[in-house]
Amino acid sequence: MSRRTPALIAAAVLLPLALTACSSPDGDNAEGKPEAAAKSDGFPYTVTNCGVTTTFKAPPRRVVTMNQHVTEIMLELGLAKSLVGTAYLDDEVLPEYEKDYASVPVIAKEYPSYEKVLAANPDFVYGGYASAFAAGDGRGREALKKSGIETRLNTESCAKADTPMETLYQEVHEVGRTFGVSDRAEAWIKQAKADNAATAEKLADLNPVSVFVYDSGDKTAFTAGGKGIGNELIKRAGGTNVFADLDKSFGDASWENVVARKPEAIVIYDYGATTVEQKKKRLLTDPALADVPAIKNKRFAVMPLSDAVLGVRVPAAVEKLAAQLHPAATTS
Repeated sequence: MSRRTPALIAAAVLLPLALTACSSPDGDNAEGKPEAAAKSDGFPYTVTNCGVTTTFKAPPRRVVTMNQHVTEIMLELGLAKSLVGTAYLDDEVLPEYEKDYASVPVIAKEYPSYEKVLAANPDFVYGGYASAFAAGDGRGREALKKSGIETRLNTESCAKADTPMETLYQEVHEVGRTFGVSDRAEAWIKQAKADNAATAEKLADLNPVSVFVYDSGDKTAFTAGGKGIGNELIKRAGGTNVFADLDKSFGDASWENVVARKPEAIVIYDYGATTVEQKKKRLLTDPALADVPAIKNKRFAVMPLSDAVLGVRVPAAVEKLAAQLHPAATTS
């Protein structure tokens, strides 16, 4: 789970490479038109992302994405042709993205080395978790900037306010502006708001179900905390996260606390080498958990990990989780 923890700060070893930055002066825009034409399309555009301010004179043209949820944001916005590389798939991409995803070179199964990133000759790198820009691995945002590469980090990794759905809308809005596809971004946001409102209407006046998220872990439980879209997803789906007091998006909880908080349902994140059935077996065969209501009643819900991070799957994921927690309300 290291990709979802803050990157360690260390010195980056830079390799010399002449690249043209997406915000470079005296260049043409992404269509090969003069910059004056780009200005008419909303450029230059200045955005501050996780403490890094960048001015784009034209949309980036050669993009590497690291982590699935940011790749899917790009694909949802119709930007497959801008992608020259991608990395770190947690689970299957959505069916509607399969064709476009297949057209993008996978430069690493997990995170690529600094050298592999440079070999793709990008002018922009978009990371999903802070670990995508681990300075100790040579991929720090400053190191990439010095090589002429602009960057963006998914806002969930640095958001301060506890308004995760608004943070998602902001993420899609800013990516849309950066790539000159604001109409697509705003259309997605409008539909997402409508979908969220429809789910909320179905769940009105229902009592919430207490939920424990089991991501992974043996000695301790790696779970969803009170920050980030995972907690918001549970709330909007008619649940209450029993570890909402954990002041982070993901973190470790003791099994003693799981027992003490008596969750009525367990949401299992589905990804990686450990299957959902293996995770259920681990929970159901642990004598210490025998008195937990969710274990007694074998009440489980399942979500792909990519549903539970800040990306375009979230509105549909809220509806899918609501259907598992409140089947009678959502099927009527």
